[in-house]
Amino acid sequence: MDDEMEACVPTPSRELTQNPLKKIWMPCKKNGLPEKHIFQRKVCMTNCPTLIVTVGLPARGKTYISKKLTRYLNWIGVPTKEFNVGQYRRECVKIYKSFEFFRPDNEEGLKIRKQCASAALNDVRQYLTEEGGQVAVFDATNTTRERRETIMRFADQNGFKVFFVESVCEDPDVIAENIVQVKLGSPDYRHCNTEQAVEDFMKRIKCYENSYEPLDEVLDRELSFIKIIDVGRRYLVNRVLDHIQSRIVYYLMNIHITPRSIYLCRHGESDLNVKGRIGGDSGLSSRGKAFACCLAKFIHAQDIPDLKVWTSQMKRTIQTAEALGVPYEQWKALNEIDAGVCEELMYEEIQQRHPLEFALRDQDKYRYRYPKGESYEDLVQRLEPVIMELERQENILVICHQAVMRCLLAYFLDKTAEELPYLKCPLHTVLKLTPVAYGCKVESIFLKVEAVNTHRERPENVDVTRMTEEALLTVPAHQ
Repeated sequence: MDDEMEACVPTPSRELTQNPLKKIWMPCKKNGLPEKHIFQRKVCMTNCPTLIVTVGLPARGKTYISKKLTRYLNWIGVPTKEFNVGQYRRECVKIYKSFEFFRPDNEEGLKIRKQCASAALNDVRQYLTEEGGQVAVFDATNTTRERRETIMRFADQNGFKVFFVESVCEDPDVIAENIVQVKLGSPDYRHCNTEQAVEDFMKRIKCYENSYEPLDEVLDRELSFIKIIDVGRRYLVNRVLDHIQSRIVYYLMNIHITPRSIYLCRHGESDLNVKGRIGGDSGLSSRGKAFACCLAKFIHAQDIPDLKVWTSQMKRTIQTAEALGVPYEQWKALNEIDAGVCEELMYEEIQQRHPLEFALRDQDKYRYRYPKGESYEDLVQRLEPVIMELERQENILVICHQAVMRCLLAYFLDKTAEELPYLKCPLHTVLKLTPVAYGCKVESIFLKVEAVNTHRERPENVDVTRMTEEALLTVPAHQ
């Protein structure tokens, strides 16, 4: 009996302390002080580094896919970097002469291209093993089985998982559009006219065609890959091994290249905005209602085909959408960041009641979590389904909130976690986003209805011992 009792005695556990930024519990040292490295450690979403390898002939959208995938993974908090072998080649060979460089019988060209691929892989190794990267995107043609086997050996030697992304397209219109939109802007063709550039690039593609060995579902059945056929008309997915690969597949199966516009705006000015209070669920002020009417006129004047409208489930966005007189969809995921115990307080009141919290938020606004509330980092995770659906849709208007709009904007404009919480998203202003080749064009349209300023810059002094005047230095004016 005593032996049984003894067996049930729990081993002493380490004491816990709460991370003041994220409000999460973690072990602390014997002296009661938290271990510094635990505070600073980033969440790792991959159990070992992943190397994403593009495959395909030129002008098949590999770089477009690489850039979008890199932007998405960084946005969800997975440190990712793209390594474009074409850039390494341009740095090595300063002046591009013609497609002859890519001929399979051009030994000098072949040697330089191998050196460039090797240099890129060395940088991949450094990024994933020394610089804290979790995913690297190796953007090149990689059209031969021999080249892919070399990459697999490199990955095995360094303990990296490999996931191949192949883009196959036989539609001449899509290829021609890609050449005109993307390749003609390349430094390779800076001094050529359009006709010469297109002719040279078509010959460059021919240099790869004879040796191209596509991924094969039988011969390559042991590899992990997705094959994207005719810009997403069909997909072939093989051996998805882990969480990050499944997220990559899901993302790639949702993006499209159809021309469209995404309109982002905040709700009209609310009663709590006027009073300088954060969060809450108040209705529109008189100026907010005037903005809703102006927004309706603006949207109808745009004559946007098949426009969809999304709002949050909060009163102020729904009131704004009601003025449009069109159907709209409410998303709980679009609700404003939850300020927890600070909901409906003025910044002055937060400083007075919770001066430590106010300083901690200024120190790391992206990762700081309000007590019983959310952080911007939480908000990004909450908004991922919205981003997926935005990628699937065509023309859309999203009526949302300041923090939510910052997160969405950061995704489309490739902003860092440090930049995201300070993006300017003023009231009564519509941002029109038009996806272009490798990024997003932004137009800002102020609808000429005055509103309070709700943007607070990060103050210079973020120390917890600062004076109240310093803490409130950047608080915008309000009633």
